[in-house]
Amino acid sequence: MAPQQEITAWRPSVPGVVEVFHAHFTEHAYPLHVHDAWTLLIVDDGAVRYDLDRHQRGTPDGTLSLLPPHVPHNGTSATPRGFRKRVLYLDATQLDESFIGPAVDGPEITDPALRTRIGQLHAALATPGEEFEAESRLALISHRLREHLRPRLAVASPVTDRGIAQDLRDLLDSRLVAGTTLAETAQLLHAHPAHLVRAFSTAFGIAPHQYLTARRVDLARRLLLDGRPPSEVATAAGFYDQSHLARHFKRILGVPPGRYARTGSVSGRRRGLLRG
Repeated sequence: MAPQQEITAWRPSVPGVVEVFHAHFTEHAYPLHVHDAWTLLIVDDGAVRYDLDRHQRGTPDGTLSLLPPHVPHNGTSATPRGFRKRVLYLDATQLDESFIGPAVDGPEITDPALRTRIGQLHAALATPGEEFEAESRLALISHRLREHLRPRLAVASPVTDRGIAQDLRDLLDSRLVAGTTLAETAQLLHAHPAHLVRAFSTAFGIAPHQYLTARRVDLARRLLLDGRPPSEVATAAGFYDQSHLARHFKRILGVPPGRYARTGSVSGRRRGLLRG
């Protein structure tokens, strides 16, 4: 029997929310990847086990998880029946980079009232005409998240020198679509290629090529939800061709790009069901 997959994804017209993503997976396991947005996750059924910055984490009953941008994580079901989740991807207007360290130290938050508010925001985002309600709820949620994270700022690890790993990450970000080669980056950063790979992997817990691919998949999913066809999205997101995009997209998200894109329509959003 084929594994069950239910997915709904869309880009709402609400400032601060990059994407809304609802999913039910029974077998899919997320490989190590990164996002350039904050991941605000609630699990409605089952549980998720994941590694964040090389530390084992999970989603105990009633909690919510806040995963910071640029920090590698994976994910798999912690129960035989899989898991059902709702995710909001939030941009830096809601939480700036100063909160990344505290979120890495403690991504799980126990706050029943906040979890209820997040559920209400999901409902508002799924209802055309309720954008003002969604903006209002988002403002309260972001404020509450900052309240949870702010006390940890005083004890967060001090910011270290950016170093060669950060320089490489900046370079990869700047050439997300155009791409680069290891030899070229080594020449630009005046470092040996092997040293670059080791420094990046040690600093961020993910290899440079994995980081670049994950960022490109992030870009592709947004272009797909904007209504652009997969054949066009592939090159626009930096992939060699459509099959190259499809291979990595399905490996990370569990479904092909075309099926993911169809959930972005109003009819797809209401239906919200894709079975693999």
